[in-house]
Amino acid sequence: MRTADIRSRFLDFFAARGHTVVPSAPLPTPDPTLLFVNAGMVPFKPYLTGEAAPPWPRATSVQKCVRTLDIEEVGKTTRHGSFFQMNGNFSFGDYFKEEAISHAWELSTSPVADGGYGLDTERIWVTVHHSDDEAAAIWRRVAGLPEERIVRRGDEDNFWSMGVPGPCGPCSELYYDRGPAYGRAGGPAVDEDRYMEFWNLVFMQYERGEGPGKTGYPILGELPRRNIDTGMGLERMATLLQDAGSFYEIDETRPVLDRAAELTGVRYGADHRADVRLRVVADHVRTALMLLADGTAPGNEGRGYVLRRILRRAVRSVRLLGYEDPALPELLPAARDCMTAGYPEVAEDFARISQQAYAEEDAFRATLRQGTTVLDTAVAEVKAEGGHLLPGPKAFLLHDTYGFPIDLTLEMAEEQGVEVDREGFTALMAEQRERARADARARKSGGALDTGALRTVLDAHGPTDWRAYDTLTTDSRVLAVLGPTGPLPSLAAGRIASVVLDRTPFYAESGGQDSDAGALTGASVEAEVLDVQRPLPGLVVHQVRVTSGELVVGDTVRAAVDPEWRLGARQAHSGTHVLHAALRQVLGPTALQSGSYNRPGYLRLDFPWRGALGPAARSEIEEAANRALRRDLPVDVRWMSLPEAKELGALALFGETYGERVRVVEIGGAWSRELCGGTHVEHAAQIGLVALTSETSVGAGMRRLEAAVGFEGFGYLARERDLVTRLAEQLQAPRAQLPERVAGLLDRLKAADQRAEELRRRTALARATELAAAATDVHGTLVVTATTDGDARALALATRDHLPAHRPGLAAIGATTDGGRAVLAVALNGAATAAGLSAATLVKSLLGGRGGGTAEVAQGGGVPADSLRTTLDALPALLTVRG
Repeated sequence: MRTADIRSRFLDFFAARGHTVVPSAPLPTPDPTLLFVNAGMVPFKPYLTGEAAPPWPRATSVQKCVRTLDIEEVGKTTRHGSFFQMNGNFSFGDYFKEEAISHAWELSTSPVADGGYGLDTERIWVTVHHSDDEAAAIWRRVAGLPEERIVRRGDEDNFWSMGVPGPCGPCSELYYDRGPAYGRAGGPAVDEDRYMEFWNLVFMQYERGEGPGKTGYPILGELPRRNIDTGMGLERMATLLQDAGSFYEIDETRPVLDRAAELTGVRYGADHRADVRLRVVADHVRTALMLLADGTAPGNEGRGYVLRRILRRAVRSVRLLGYEDPALPELLPAARDCMTAGYPEVAEDFARISQQAYAEEDAFRATLRQGTTVLDTAVAEVKAEGGHLLPGPKAFLLHDTYGFPIDLTLEMAEEQGVEVDREGFTALMAEQRERARADARARKSGGALDTGALRTVLDAHGPTDWRAYDTLTTDSRVLAVLGPTGPLPSLAAGRIASVVLDRTPFYAESGGQDSDAGALTGASVEAEVLDVQRPLPGLVVHQVRVTSGELVVGDTVRAAVDPEWRLGARQAHSGTHVLHAALRQVLGPTALQSGSYNRPGYLRLDFPWRGALGPAARSEIEEAANRALRRDLPVDVRWMSLPEAKELGALALFGETYGERVRVVEIGGAWSRELCGGTHVEHAAQIGLVALTSETSVGAGMRRLEAAVGFEGFGYLARERDLVTRLAEQLQAPRAQLPERVAGLLDRLKAADQRAEELRRRTALARATELAAAATDVHGTLVVTATTDGDARALALATRDHLPAHRPGLAAIGATTDGGRAVLAVALNGAATAAGLSAATLVKSLLGGRGGGTAEVAQGGGVPADSLRTTLDALPALLTVRG
């Protein structure tokens, strides 16, 4: 039975039993504690925990999931995989254990002809919590299972909670005996390879208190509404029904593995190490396909970094199997063909998906060429000195300069028998991240808020009455003032804190649109609004600074958005939609927005594309956008169901989360039709102008357009005009001739630089000859020490090359940097290295361990400039000790 058929049978079975079929949520999750959905229940979490009222009493879904905590184990065993699908059925205060167990047994064992999976009833085992006599009795009654195939287990195996106070309860797991070829007899407690778990039924009936881990917490009592959460592993059921050895061999995975084996000439099953790499490829290519399909783009942070790591591990695994050409153009289509039956969007959007994946592979291949050389050299140095630890700064250099992920450095170093100073690397990364966060902390200087305090406000007062679409002012009551340490009764002048109002006209930052600016005014207080966020669904929080008086909880204030700010924000957001439509009009549908940001006067838009656009394409895009403004296309906003919006052709942008009712913004009808929660102008002409200011790369296969909008757009063009005018006056040339005149100046400057460089080279060559002629014999080695105002390394190499080749010789040249520190370069000829001398060892001896290089050439720095001569004078003594 194909995996797609297993999926559809599951949904049809539960739909026929009153369950609402809920589509899979996208893999990226809005939950700030998760990067990706990692369990089937995650989209239903607010209903299971009581945070929100469920819209249906019972539901069913097949949820896409990604787990990457044990990514290094993928392929080493046949159990670990990063992408999987979880079939689930859920009851929210409706049915409980009896029906959950009955449903699971019926679907698992009913004949295939009747819509079931046809599993052999004699090979099914179940586990229950040791205290759950009720579940054990139901299994005996409903399934007729004998007592020996109902296994009682403890909290670690058969009691579920989320690890925090909230719902919890016992669970019951279904296992299938795959036979003696897979392991020992005796049930799941003996061998979980032979007895494969395929379904877990969670009975949420208790509320747990504070406590660590899976055990040791108190049970506070029964839940007022008991819930059911089940999860059937789709890949595991496919493994059973397709009689496959593991999920790597099912119909949605094996074709990718086979294609990798074909490319590399490796036979699966012949060698364990090769099998591991083939499994890594099969798993990671499928995972990358699904992440890309849901809008995750490769990057250096968060979700993007996970995807980048997965893609690069797949590419490197293929290379380690001996295939040197680009691999993803061969493998990704195989994964697409496997997954299209269940997820048609991977085929519909494959042009964009493949473009991003192939660009990432191209970039990584270049990274491998550069970084591998640096890493190999560093490892050789460590081994030459008898060490086994690659320094943290070297690992950081590989990451920061060459784009080598630390995971790859760890893997490649381990393969060569060297460990990595992970603590040193982590410290340097922490410093870098701290610098990057400085601006963000300065902007949001009110400090992080306690989610518990926010939830208390939400529970006490309900959702914020949000009026941003309707008005710029509201009369509002101050519900809470929250500082970094908790709730405050009031806020004095000059202080910054977060304020919750019962109603607000302020737009909270979302969907790429910056938050509104404005003010709160009351009888005895004035405060400026610095930022507006939505930290919990339904709750709007304002960061404010009191400028005069005192803001007191319970006060009534006038909340007013700055109308000029809002106008600029509307222009910029609508301008983003216009630019996106113009981009797709010029470049085609694969140029789909993958990120944006807009504020008054400014917008930026990221999109997947390989290579720079060029002046002609940028000009065409800008013209298409401004033609739409000149035509004054109407802007229409409508609410509809998500299926209706998709049927209409509205673009759902990646990284956004949509409910069942969505807001569709149209500019010129079908010309621009997107799901969007932002504020917009009423006619395109109100945008004023879209002036492209830059087009840059923001990662492999990703480009960024930036533009000035509205009045700021006119200002940008005016500044450009003034700049051209000044250049024309200074060069005494008509404007039309400026490009040729500037090009001529640059050619002359380049020629002058070349002449100067040639003069420096000749001067250095002449000095190198003089230095070599004056070399000193130290115990049979010709030694040159000198200082220079130029390139120390170049002069050391030139001097070494003028020393007699038949005698050991070396040149040590020092130079002073602009910062008042010294640089030292040492170069040895072949006779010197053959005699056992090492440039790297000499540099580190002279500089107290700093510096590095090879036996022939090494360089280091860090000593004060005024001690450079003393350092050089110490060189002969090192050779004397050696002699």
